[in-house]
Amino acid sequence: MLGAALVLVVFSARGEVHPRVTVSPAGSQPSTPGPAQYFSGKVRVDGRFQGSHGARVSGGTVTFEPGARSAWHTHPLGQTLIVTAGVGLVQQDGQAAHLIRPGDTVWIPPGVKHWHGATPSDGMSHVAIAELLEGNAVQWLEQVSDADYAKAFCCSARSGTVAAPVKGET
Repeated sequence: MLGAALVLVVFSARGEVHPRVTVSPAGSQPSTPGPAQYFSGKVRVDGRFQGSHGARVSGGTVTFEPGARSAWHTHPLGQTLIVTAGVGLVQQDGQAAHLIRPGDTVWIPPGVKHWHGATPSDGMSHVAIAELLEGNAVQWLEQVSDADYAKAFCCSARSGTVAAPVKGET
């Protein structure tokens, strides 16, 4: 296998480098399990990507089985989530959780402590996009406790937000 992505570079007659578009076909990279120190439950990461030629963008598609979630974390330059399947939750520390569904886009500002994952009864997939700052896109913190996760999903799914504010364990 030649790798997950093939990058072609063309040289002009003057020796200039002209980068080309890179396409990574679906399934060209192996799925990786979400590491237990950063996730609770069964989580899979596919299609990881990272920019080149000075770009700072990175990301991948993250799939959470029912009940699975990330640990609390922050991003130095923020994060965008684009929900592609299922029903999930996203919660900022000290705020009510929000239900997220396919087609929803979530913006998490730089430095905001948060978590995201599936609901207890539904899996959820999203594309996660973040920029690197000094080579780092995320700072992982403590796990979301089972009690805080249960509180985040205690109210009606129709409201769009669920539960009262929950403060993460620190």
